[in-house]
Amino acid sequence: MTNLFSPLRLRDLKIPNRIAVSPMCQYSSPNDGLAREWHRVHLGSRAVGGAGLVMAEATAVEERGRISTHDLGIWSDAHAEALEPVTEFLKSQGSVPAIQLAHAGHKASKNQPWEGNVPVSLTDGGWEVLSPSPEAYPFENEPEEMRRATTEDIEGVIDAFRESARRSLEAGFEVAEVHAAHGYLLHQFLSPVTNRREDDYGGSFENRTRIVREATAAVREVWPDDLPVFVRISGTDWLPDRESWDLEQSKRLTRDLVDLGVDLIDVSSGGVHPDQQGPSGPNYQVPLAEGIDEVVDDEVAVGAVGGITRAEQADALVRNERADLVLVAREFLRDPYFPLRWADDLGLEGPEWPVQYRRAVGK
Repeated sequence: MTNLFSPLRLRDLKIPNRIAVSPMCQYSSPNDGLAREWHRVHLGSRAVGGAGLVMAEATAVEERGRISTHDLGIWSDAHAEALEPVTEFLKSQGSVPAIQLAHAGHKASKNQPWEGNVPVSLTDGGWEVLSPSPEAYPFENEPEEMRRATTEDIEGVIDAFRESARRSLEAGFEVAEVHAAHGYLLHQFLSPVTNRREDDYGGSFENRTRIVREATAAVREVWPDDLPVFVRISGTDWLPDRESWDLEQSKRLTRDLVDLGVDLIDVSSGGVHPDQQGPSGPNYQVPLAEGIDEVVDDEVAVGAVGGITRAEQADALVRNERADLVLVAREFLRDPYFPLRWADDLGLEGPEWPVQYRRAVGK
């Protein structure tokens, strides 16, 4: 029976186990978006700890697509070069290096979360943000109106995803994930809550999903046929009392993404509006992943994320075919080496403890 430490093969790529480091912004690239030693050590520690796949944080495909002034980026060849030591080390430890390609849209130009996560003015180093619609984003301290993306802007964003994927490949990444969740630009187009357009990129489901399909197709166009592409979606906005993005639309989008050659749907939720009414607790997003799995059957893999903190819990998700890949975030911040312990706890053949650490565990 397939278990948490069984390999997962996607196209010609073999991920050694089903535990993945979920992308987590580090806000540690001051002003220029370049990877620092922090990124190599942070991501490298999770590879040493036995993660089968290690995904770099939401990495901006263009400069104005950064969430904060300190976000990681890949909008130039210099950014790719700065990431090469990271991917080299991840591979040396047996992990698959992955990158999440992202654009923050109107959630951009903020300071770091521990500094308040508030908009940075143009005079203080901020920039004009891009939005599907000019109406103010419904959080505190936002400008009254934002720049509505023109068709030329949208074409530029799609090209930025294409070029960033090309640079990611040159940097040594083996998986590219398109970030279409959590209220960032692609999700802003998907949701009627933030998309009030009446052109080819707004209104109908076909139009609202167009930018996601085009960005995904652009990434797949330059990504090798033998390597997989992921897409992260918010399965729902958690806004049941208004017209919004929901699981049924996510299922429809998934069918389109399958046709475009996507290999895994990474299912998260929410992030588009502060009034969201989502649950919490263990496995709270897993039912969304199961809903997506219903429409893809075995055509593509499905990843689950959110509230996954225990070995038995994660293993059960895989054994019971509720998810093909388990993406973990906060638990990796608490303990970068928990996959090594989980394999021991479950009595399964998993990643080996590094020889430098074995004296600590009696091996």
